[in-house]
Amino acid sequence: MSSQAEHGNELIPRPELTPDALREALAVVAPGRLDEMQARKDEAFAKAVEWQSLSPVQSWVLIWARDIEIARRPDLSSRYAWAQDHLEHEDPALAWEALRELSAVLDEAMKAVRE
Repeated sequence: MSSQAEHGNELIPRPELTPDALREALAVVAPGRLDEMQARKDEAFAKAVEWQSLSPVQSWVLIWARDIEIARRPDLSSRYAWAQDHLEHEDPALAWEALRELSAVLDEAMKAVRE
């Protein structure tokens, strides 16, 4: 895991982009998702063999790194939760704002893990 906290109040440092480091981080920030992570990993490796390409594994790493980035940072986590809670709001303007916020959170988290 990286040793420097960039936003001050992360739950854990940002993990390295390796399956073991991501699994360790997920076990801390969202242990209820470990089975989902393993199932998606199995799917990614099966596709990698079938396609003779590492792109499914690379995608798996980035998706989980992004999700862990959101979970480890309370600022992103609260924004993500708000957006999820309002995506199907009866007020179309609020639902649209939630969709924009969800996209912004996902983009910010992905940018952070690619640094």
